[in-house]
Amino acid sequence: MPDEHRLTRSEARGVRYARELEGHLSWLETFSGTALGVLAVASGIYTYLGVSSLLDENGAMSVFAAIAYSVAVSVGIFVFWSYLMRLFPAVRSAGARIGLLVAMGLGSLAIIAMSSWLNAAALAGSAAVEQHLAKTVQDYQSSLERTHDIALSAQSLERDVARVRQSFEDLSEQEAEGTLSGLAGRGAVFRVLRQKSAELSALEDQIALQTPRIDTAFERGNAILSRMRALTVEQGPVQARSVEFSTAAVELQGLISQMRQLSVAALVERAAQDLGDSVVLPELDGRTEANRGDQAATITSVLDVLAQRAATLENAAKDVLALTPPPDVTYAPISSADAVILYARNFLPSWAGAIAIDLLPAVLVLILAVTHAAIRQGREGAAIEDTLTLAELRAAVTALRDVEQVAEGVVTPPDDRKPDAQVTSLAGSKK
Repeated sequence: MPDEHRLTRSEARGVRYARELEGHLSWLETFSGTALGVLAVASGIYTYLGVSSLLDENGAMSVFAAIAYSVAVSVGIFVFWSYLMRLFPAVRSAGARIGLLVAMGLGSLAIIAMSSWLNAAALAGSAAVEQHLAKTVQDYQSSLERTHDIALSAQSLERDVARVRQSFEDLSEQEAEGTLSGLAGRGAVFRVLRQKSAELSALEDQIALQTPRIDTAFERGNAILSRMRALTVEQGPVQARSVEFSTAAVELQGLISQMRQLSVAALVERAAQDLGDSVVLPELDGRTEANRGDQAATITSVLDVLAQRAATLENAAKDVLALTPPPDVTYAPISSADAVILYARNFLPSWAGAIAIDLLPAVLVLILAVTHAAIRQGREGAAIEDTLTLAELRAAVTALRDVEQVAEGVVTPPDDRKPDAQVTSLAGSKK
């Protein structure tokens, strides 16, 4: 071989390096397709489980639909990654690689959309639904406790009502003793004071009647919450537990609404407004004009005090009514797939596994691309004849010999020809 075609030591080392990599790739290709098929089938199985959780019916058509979808997913994943494993390592231009990278990104998003989230639903769907039940229980507990606190705040108005009632009773006693208007006895002023005292006493009784009702409702609500907590951790299918959980949630929601109605704040506010507005003034019964004047002046003072106490009581009731009520809580049944998406941050390992089983071939594509680039780099600067292996060189020599025999008119009988010689002879005859 002339000196100008002789390989340098570095080029020879690169050729050997490229041949070594080609040998490894040849061995890896013997099972790469099988491995890719196993990954695609595994993803299809989990996809089937995820689709099954979304279907309402369990008939033959639903099963067939789930199987068809999962098979389509498996085939799509296998074909998509097979294309990239063959084409991406083979392209050399930067534009072609960027185009295939964009295609790989779009295909990966499509795989996540049609398969990975269903795989995550199959892996962590039940746990996600239980998480939804647990969060709903917490929301209901907060709503129940807040409603109970507001109801108790309204019950505390009983002390304000009792204090105002007691003040009017004390004033009536003073009037009976003659220390208020100067006229001892139970005249017009006494009757006005007793009238308002009786109204406040009736209001106080109404408030007191609500206390045991509120306590009973709160205890019953806690009992329902305990049952709902137990349903979140019980054994068995979560969908069956969700049905019972929904029934308990409806009952608890009604109980919370009932407890809101038991609040007496609005009743106290209306009573305070009526306290000063609805006063039935009795006929002045003083014997003399001076006595009747004293009674009228005392009643005016009593009405002023009454207006002040009514305003104080009304403001106290408004403070209770101004308390922020708890937000309305409504339990909405949710599928395992929707629950996995809603509580995705709580199930990151499951999401990672579901996505990895679909996108793991992307790593193989990049490995093949790097390996083929290394092979091409190892062969740079070497002529074609320098990269031939011994087996390829033998085949080339045999083919050349057959071509020469054909050119000289010497044809080996068909029965004695080797397969390679037959192909070479046929090629020469066609030529």
